[in-house]
Amino acid sequence: MLFAASLSIKALVIPLLAWVAWIDFSAQKISNRNVLLLLCLGLGSLQLVSIASGSWWDMGLSVIAGFVLFTALFPFWILRKVGAGDVKLMAVVPFLTGGNGLALFSVLLLVFAVATVAIMKNPFMLPAGAFRVYIQHLDRKGVVPFGVPISAAAICTIAFQIYASLALVGSSGILQQLN
Repeated sequence: MLFAASLSIKALVIPLLAWVAWIDFSAQKISNRNVLLLLCLGLGSLQLVSIASGSWWDMGLSVIAGFVLFTALFPFWILRKVGAGDVKLMAVVPFLTGGNGLALFSVLLLVFAVATVAIMKNPFMLPAGAFRVYIQHLDRKGVVPFGVPISAAAICTIAFQIYASLALVGSSGILQQLN
């Protein structure tokens, strides 16, 4: 039952991450309110999993990873290479994905970040004219909305975790035993 509640919380995180990505793309801002809400949802989900499994390892790993990401990216914010919202969002993502999702998140983040930089540097790859003009405007300003690849990688990781959990429940025969 607690795992189902945890999956429900993770499902609520997906639209919020999509909203954060859209706002970061359009306004280059990631609000503290959204980051704090994501942190609370992530902590709630992790706590439910920890109680159900009887192990706090995933929670501890997420805390350590969040701290390491924040301290590693903070100097880049001071040097004005990334925004403060991007740093805070990256520090919160380990709480959303959990310790077991960090490897998948890292790979997906690399893929989405490379794609974002490629699109920013070659906006003519895009089909729509207005969208292309907007990307060129961002490139001239020197702004790259890194909240978009961070959110996209987190959404894909969470969606995979939900799918894997549902596939495990479906294949284990638990549903057949309940009927």
